[in-house]
Amino acid sequence: MSALPYTLVDRMPPQLGLVALQSDETIERDLRQLLPDSIELLVTRIPSAEDVTPKTLAAMEPELANAVSLLPRAAQFTALGYGCTSGTAQIGEERIAELVHSGCHTRAVTQPISALVAACAALSVRRLAIVSPYVAAVSERLIAELNSRGLHISAFGSFEEGQEAQVVRIAPDAVRSGAIAVAEMAECDAIFLSCTNLRTLDLIEDVEAATGLPVLSSNLVLAWDMMRHAGVTARPGAPGRLWEAEIPLRNTESSAKT
Repeated sequence: MSALPYTLVDRMPPQLGLVALQSDETIERDLRQLLPDSIELLVTRIPSAEDVTPKTLAAMEPELANAVSLLPRAAQFTALGYGCTSGTAQIGEERIAELVHSGCHTRAVTQPISALVAACAALSVRRLAIVSPYVAAVSERLIAELNSRGLHISAFGSFEEGQEAQVVRIAPDAVRSGAIAVAEMAECDAIFLSCTNLRTLDLIEDVEAATGLPVLSSNLVLAWDMMRHAGVTARPGAPGRLWEAEIPLRNTESSAKT
């Protein structure tokens, strides 16, 4: 048997990394619908409990570095996203960035909270109406974190579901109706559909049309922020007003907070 000659390519396509929860059935689908074909998305999974409580969310912290280390060692990520909104509120943005950087080579780290804050700044949003699927103890931590970042939560509603397997199966009509109802509770500048596992992407333009407000979701803002770091724009037809926001694309290193 003879050895075949080969050459190596000079450069790889831009690569983005994602840490998805073991229980998440939505985030990969959403990100692949939004990212352009020029981007490679590499995904790892982190163990996560089926019941969603502050304790189970915090339990992901010691698993994060190992989950990231399972990504290809030779990959050079422009950005890596941690795909859990409530987990970020529980663990903390800076700690997540520290753990991710310890496990792989990436220029930037993001997650839904810092991505949401950046998206709100791009849209000049200060008052948010939030729809969450989770129980009060989980939602309260998220609200407190967003308040600390300068966002006022003017209205809030939750399905108060404690099981992750049920969250992904909440009917789209219920999410749509809930978003519209929460937006009518008080004056707000935008609606945020929280949770990476909640099926929201296909509802964004419909809810925007019904309410006249920008609609943001955990997966939408995370994809947007990852693409800003990579210096690329979304696939044509990506839903939502967020893509109309005029804000420079980034290629620089970031800290945990945007």
